[in-house]
Amino acid sequence: MDELTGFHYRSGSSVLHRLDVRMKLLLLALFSAAGLHVNSAGLLLLGLPLLALAGFSRVAPSLHSRELRGLGLLLGVVFVARTISTDGAALLSMGTVVVSREGVRDGLQVCLRLILVFLMGSMLAASTRPADVKAGVQWLLDPLPFIPAERVGTMLGLIVRFIPLIFEEVSRTMDAQRARAVENRRNPVYRMVMFGIPLLRRVLETSDRLALAMEARGYTESRTGPELRAGRRDWAALAAGGCWLALVMAV
Repeated sequence: MDELTGFHYRSGSSVLHRLDVRMKLLLLALFSAAGLHVNSAGLLLLGLPLLALAGFSRVAPSLHSRELRGLGLLLGVVFVARTISTDGAALLSMGTVVVSREGVRDGLQVCLRLILVFLMGSMLAASTRPADVKAGVQWLLDPLPFIPAERVGTMLGLIVRFIPLIFEEVSRTMDAQRARAVENRRNPVYRMVMFGIPLLRRVLETSDRLALAMEARGYTESRTGPELRAGRRDWAALAAGGCWLALVMAV
């Protein structure tokens, strides 16, 4: 469990921990939307203050965590797929496989966007209690008509709580595979099946137990959540984030 801390809440008294959850959610939405419309240089500019804040608040994922190893594998697959599937000027040709300049650029941008999303998600999860996430989402959705704010908030709060449990089940399944020497099998399809089916079964069983426990305790969506207060520091953080986004979009 020591390795699986990327998406666990970690108590602290840093600026990020004390920031109002509504401001965190708004900044997360704004940075995510901006990340879809900027180039690689803009993505790097968006990530610089986030990296500094994550390091200062000590909520950055460990470089040796399994989440980062899995993210690295995903980025490698995405980058290769984009470089060989995008048409453009050829940089390297190996038979029918052509690596284009445009593909390298697009692959780099997609990978930077995934890194930005992962960084923002891990920072939010590590610095915010799930109950605060539920309360913040509910507060933001309350003014919108035809949207069950309490239900959506409950669902997102459960998702934040459930992500570390999924990583825990992944770790247990991988350990069980190593004990049975499954990773030594040459057939990759066999390894994927032997990993995916037990993992899916464990996750579904855990979710069933969670649902039964909530039902047994009379859990309802209408609950008194934590009190949310936004001070000058919170509004200043939102204003600073908005100004930085405007600067990045103007570059």
